[in-house]
Amino acid sequence: MKAIIPVAGAGMRLRPLTYTQPKPLIPVAGKPILSFIVDQLIELGVTDFVFIIGYLGEKIREYVERVYPQLNTVFVNQEERMGSAHAIWLARDHYADAGEIIIFFGDAIIDADLSEFIESDVSCLGVKTVEDPRQFGVVEQDREGNIRGLVEKPVIPKSNLAMVGCYKIREVHLFIEACAHNLDHKIRSIGEYPLTDALARMLEWGVELRAIRVDNWFDCGRREVLLQTNAIFLDRPGFATDDPPPYDNAIIIHPVHIGNDCDISNSIVGPHVTIGANTKMVNAIVSDSIIGDYARIYDIVLRKSVVGNDASIGGMRHSLNIGDNTEIDFGGEP
Repeated sequence: MKAIIPVAGAGMRLRPLTYTQPKPLIPVAGKPILSFIVDQLIELGVTDFVFIIGYLGEKIREYVERVYPQLNTVFVNQEERMGSAHAIWLARDHYADAGEIIIFFGDAIIDADLSEFIESDVSCLGVKTVEDPRQFGVVEQDREGNIRGLVEKPVIPKSNLAMVGCYKIREVHLFIEACAHNLDHKIRSIGEYPLTDALARMLEWGVELRAIRVDNWFDCGRREVLLQTNAIFLDRPGFATDDPPPYDNAIIIHPVHIGNDCDISNSIVGPHVTIGANTKMVNAIVSDSIIGDYARIYDIVLRKSVVGNDASIGGMRHSLNIGDNTEIDFGGEP
């Protein structure tokens, strides 16, 4: 089995944070989104990975090669973003010989027992019921639960069962042919070649697809979901910093995750705060937030905030000197 991880997207909904930081590397409870995915697959015994990179792709490559040197990794660059099926088709030479492939989109966290995927004797895809399915690939089933249709971002959905971005494909050569068929015939949805359409083509050709429901799915493309996910995982064992070093006149309200070599003084931190490494915080109150590496936070109260790497913010007088990749909101939600 080989794992295909598309991570070429630009993370438009998280800008300005993603101007200089690829979305898969944004930390959640002290761990990049991408690592949640890779670690899950490693636990299932997967060692061969194909990453499709694009926007800020070298940062993703550097991270993977540094943190996971034991894996067999290949990186394929999608220079022109034409959709997920196009991205995966570009890497076909690196998985065409695989007995089966597992595809995970690199910008969401799937909280589920994936052994059902691995053990399935047919191709399968992860699904979850959502309130508004118009922003996702939608699965249409008959009364017996068999998949009868797949539609990408339908204007009028016939189902509220959304695909969550994890798939297992057993008919690898047929999958490559389905992608190529849509590309050759310019069969697009919303101007792109999504994976949904390639799977729909396989369904038309008689391939059986099975829907497997996942427990939780965190699509971290929006700030509020990113912060909610951060809080959920900090509440779980193994993510929060249980025994932080002593800081000068600082109060830590657990759960929090504090990176290495941070300098925190005269501050209150928590609950549900992730702080990156080498960050300095003085005279600040921070809760329900994610702070990046090498940030400087001083003389300010922050709640429900995301601050990127190397950002500096502070001063109740609202005198600011900040660079790119920073969002400041002094009058937003409480």
